[in-house]
Amino acid sequence: LEYTSISMAEQEEALGAVKKEDPVLVEINKKIESAFDIFDHEGNKTVDVREVGTIIRSLGCFPSEAELHDLIQEVEEEEPTGFIRFEKFQPMMARVLLERRYSPSSEEELVKAFEVLDRDRKSHLTPEELKSYMMEDGECFTQEEMDEMLTAAVDPDKGIVLFRDYVTLMLPDQEDT
Repeated sequence: LEYTSISMAEQEEALGAVKKEDPVLVEINKKIESAFDIFDHEGNKTVDVREVGTIIRSLGCFPSEAELHDLIQEVEEEEPTGFIRFEKFQPMMARVLLERRYSPSSEEELVKAFEVLDRDRKSHLTPEELKSYMMEDGECFTQEEMDEMLTAAVDPDKGIVLFRDYVTLMLPDQEDT
């Protein structure tokens, strides 16, 4: 039995080769590339920086706007071009997914959040109440985001936000988590 020592660089290279063959990592990388490619309109492995949040959310991660800004800064070029390159995005996103960062809130947490807003305990909010809460405090929604939310949230027959029903719509598909 002969003992040979290998350098740290050789060890890291060997580990990298093993990691690249890891079926979980292979699957994660496929999902990242697939999501990225949808927004790579030029086919040159770049996306508009404004699409990064949508890509990240499509992969089941839901960072706050501040956290999203930090992620973008991590992968943006030193001279901001308005574009993000896949070669920088992929390792960052793989790390985020492997660490299970920015997981969606549970159904119970979302219902509790709406219950805090429902001061009269009526199990619903009016569109006006919801709009007031979402556009005046914290990370405020834009008018476009608010319109989109209300389109999904307001019960078309009753004209109110039945938040337990809306929470069910908000949850990601179970197969994606």
